[in-house]
Amino acid sequence: MANVLNSKSGEPDPGASQGRDGQEVPLLSVPREGVPPVVSDESHLARVIESFGGASGPVAVDAERASGYRYGQRAYLVQLRRQGAGSALIDPVSCPDLAALDGALAGVEMVLHAAHQDLPCLSELDLRPDRLFDTELAGRLLGYQRVGLASMVERVLGLRLAKEHSAVDWSVRPLPRDWLCYAALDVEVLVELRDALETELTDSGKLDWAREEFAAILTAPPKEPRPDPWRRTSGIHKVRNQRALGVVRELWRERDRIARERDISPGRVLPDSGIVEAATAMPRTANELTAIKPFSVRLARRYVPVWLKAINRVREMSSADLPQPSAPGDGPPSTNRWADRDPEAARRLDAAREVVAAIAERVEMPTENVVQPDAVRRLAWAPPRELSDDAVADHLRDNNVREWQLGLAAAPLAAALRQA
Repeated sequence: MANVLNSKSGEPDPGASQGRDGQEVPLLSVPREGVPPVVSDESHLARVIESFGGASGPVAVDAERASGYRYGQRAYLVQLRRQGAGSALIDPVSCPDLAALDGALAGVEMVLHAAHQDLPCLSELDLRPDRLFDTELAGRLLGYQRVGLASMVERVLGLRLAKEHSAVDWSVRPLPRDWLCYAALDVEVLVELRDALETELTDSGKLDWAREEFAAILTAPPKEPRPDPWRRTSGIHKVRNQRALGVVRELWRERDRIARERDISPGRVLPDSGIVEAATAMPRTANELTAIKPFSVRLARRYVPVWLKAINRVREMSSADLPQPSAPGDGPPSTNRWADRDPEAARRLDAAREVVAAIAERVEMPTENVVQPDAVRRLAWAPPRELSDDAVADHLRDNNVREWQLGLAAAPLAAALRQA
């Protein structure tokens, strides 16, 4: 177990909080070997690769991004820890190619928390695990109500992790020492957490389920880009007509172009609220536009001519060039319209959801981990012609439902659909 020390004095932390049973929950505030120096050149990286390649056991891995500050989701710090090698903090700006590290760790299990968040940015660095243990997903399968890393470390290991730097701008250089301490602590006890969760999974009969889930994460293809990403603008439901919807689209595209060129988060160029308000008001002059508060902020104000040109471009569009109210897609329509469009499908969906909820309660995990909600919707909207157990299982399998999930849910769902 890690040393539990006060980050300033190095002494045991006297300010530990009270746990559920009244026992003190000590604060884990300093890595056991101290904060490692940042790896920022090839010679240092080579020494880390040699050390980690010659160590033993799983490797704890984490990555820090600059979400909300920079454009995209690249990694600005990569943290590693392995028995026999200690911890390492790698600066991927200075060392953007981790292929040699990936080769040294071939076949080694990597432990991540919420792997789906970090795997894409690690892949950009050529660090791609071929074995995985996801502690967040393990917590979901075990029925934990709170699956954040700090919550699970406290619940499972009886330690508190400080999380005060979770939303900072990791692209700044040099990184402050207290940020680096925070980052190192994110992998400090990750392997211990993994070991404890594996024991719980074994005891509950869910270890094979978890292994299948981990394998599915690693083999999942990259997500296809959304055809109309601008439709995810927050508050777009307030936009009532196609021309205003066109303004949302054009302003979103201009904002995205500016954000990409400046390498800044789109929301820092112009918040979604400004886009929606401008689409509703359709301002004609700079004064009318800057009267909308988000456009009066310095960076957005700099691009007032760009915003007005986009709005006027929409004014001149033909109806055929305006976006449709609903995005095209290959899936079923929004479920709130099923009762009118297809009452039988609505009944099938209700029956299917009841089945999944009952299974989730029995196996003590969230319904979305029993069967993916999209797969349930697709099954209810367009079920196979023959509602046999095998036909329903094949339909679900075609929609990425795993074998362990089919074993739990395929037959009950088929029976529910036959009854509905």
